[in-house]
Amino acid sequence: MADNFNFVVKKVSLETVCGITSKIPANEHPEFAFAGKSNVGKSSLINALINRKAFARTSAQPGKTQTINFYNVNDDFYLVDLPGYGYTRIAESVKADWGKMVERYLKKSSMLIKVFLLVDMRHKPTEDDRLMYDWIVSQGFTPVIIATKSDKLKKNEKPKALKLIRDTFGFPDDGIIIPFSAIDKTGLNDIYSVINSEKSETEHKE
Repeated sequence: MADNFNFVVKKVSLETVCGITSKIPANEHPEFAFAGKSNVGKSSLINALINRKAFARTSAQPGKTQTINFYNVNDDFYLVDLPGYGYTRIAESVKADWGKMVERYLKKSSMLIKVFLLVDMRHKPTEDDRLMYDWIVSQGFTPVIIATKSDKLKKNEKPKALKLIRDTFGFPDDGIIIPFSAIDKTGLNDIYSVINSEKSETEHKE
């Protein structure tokens, strides 16, 4: 992937906040969804992608935010922030509602073209991570895996960590795993590159 890929965010807005009973918006631009457990760093990643310090806000209470947030970037595509999973203090009924909402989005959004699954690079993917991965695949998507907090590992520790992620998911050899750090922006251009490539491919099909 191109490390020198340049992308300029001219404008961004939180266009739609979709709750449990909300209708999935009929957007006209491609959507890129981001899934991951609470505290894995989704808000930090989205803020890095849109070059804003605190546009996507982290809830003071992990697991509290139960909405799908659609960020319109340059009137060109959407970054879609799915609610974090895996927070043990959430009631089972709330988890069930969250699951239905996300499943409805994955099934019904006609403009969703790629799903990114965030996992903490420092640890083996959790059972919740594995369930989310299987869920994404069952809906017909091959996710791009973003291994967050890469700055927390030494250089010689990273290959082993990436192999553990790939082996735990049974992720195909040609599947894309991108180490990412919100601190030093490692991997940011690779994520931009995937978005640009997928968007261009979609436009060529139209």
